[in-house]
Order: sequence, then C-alpha cells, then structure tokens
Amino acid sequence: MVSKPRVALGMFVLVALAGGLIALLISLEAGAFWIKVLPLGLMAGGAAVAQSLGLFNKPSKESKD
Repeated sequence: MVSKPRVALGMFVLVALAGGLIALLISLEAGAFWIKVLPLGLMAGGAAVAQSLGLFNKPSKESKD
C-alpha cells in the first residue's frame, strides 16, 4: 500500500529541487528548452528512483513482530 504522507513529502522535495534548478538555469541564462525539460526530468526521474527504492511503500501491520 502507498503511504500518502510519504508521497506528498517526496513530491514536495522534488518540486523544491525543480524550483531551485529552474532558478539556477535562469541565472545561468540557459535556453528555454533546458528550463522546461530538465526540471521535468528531475521530477520524473526522482519519483521513479524513489518508487523503485520502495520509499513510498507503507509496511504492513502484520509484518511487525
């Protein structure tokens, strides 16, 4: 089962990182393509890595001994 607070917190962290990346790219005067693509890639890649690591999975109550 998916833990909704963990997903919300994980997405908040990824959005904050994407915002920082946008600010960095703007300060470096990067092109509009990179300002659009890199933050989306960061969010999608970060969510995929977090899901594959099992960070969003809630442990079942039966497994606790």
